[in-house]
Amino acid sequence: MLSVLFLPIWSKTDPASQQTLVLTATKLSYAGSGAGRSVPINSWPIAALSALSAVVALLEIFQYRNRFNQLKLGMVNFLLIVGSIGAGFYYSGIGERLLNVKIPGNFEAGFYLPTLALLLNLLANRFIRRDEQLVRSMDRLR
Repeated sequence: MLSVLFLPIWSKTDPASQQTLVLTATKLSYAGSGAGRSVPINSWPIAALSALSAVVALLEIFQYRNRFNQLKLGMVNFLLIVGSIGAGFYYSGIGERLLNVKIPGNFEAGFYLPTLALLLNLLANRFIRRDEQLVRSMDRLR
């Protein structure tokens, strides 16, 4: 999730005017030729949700002694990741309206990485739950 802070999330180029809009985690702005046509739009919620998700994931790793807390933090992290994906969609929709509506924009690597993080978070929660079930079954055998 930290890589989302540094990679572009979405971009759109108008071939007629050679204007390019680029969405990063902190702003939606014009790039390339014709830059400076409009004031950049702040997209700080994407950065905040991504950074908070990375912090929660780090805390989740160090809660290995208390699997129930790990599961709770995993659910919070799930909500944060979904929120950052939703914010990416929202700001890309704003960008679509700013520049030549007929040409669609392109989602970049910064958009797909939260999807990967979401999948890995779900797998982690699944294996934490399975580990908790194994520990409980071993306690019954004693």
